[in-house]
Amino acid sequence: MTAATIHGYTEDRDAVLKRLRRIEGQVRGVERMVEENRYCIDVVTQVTAIQAALDKVALELLSDHAAHCVAGAEGDRQEQRTEELMAAVKRLLRRG
Repeated sequence: MTAATIHGYTEDRDAVLKRLRRIEGQVRGVERMVEENRYCIDVVTQVTAIQAALDKVALELLSDHAAHCVAGAEGDRQEQRTEELMAAVKRLLRRG
């Protein structure tokens, strides 16, 4: 990101990074659970929690993108950004 580049999540960047670091810690915890041969369902429960946390981050980023990058775009660029947004939503929904 250059100094002149502002993305929709820029204002919330610290919060997004904090959330991602928390998720990273959860992933390390799941790794330890597997190393310790913990009960399968307990591991899957934690994986599901991680997926939900990542979905929340993705939805926040998409919301910021819609509000800043799509709504703030001009003319043809707005159409392109809308298509990008919808493609990202489709990818998020197809997961799993």
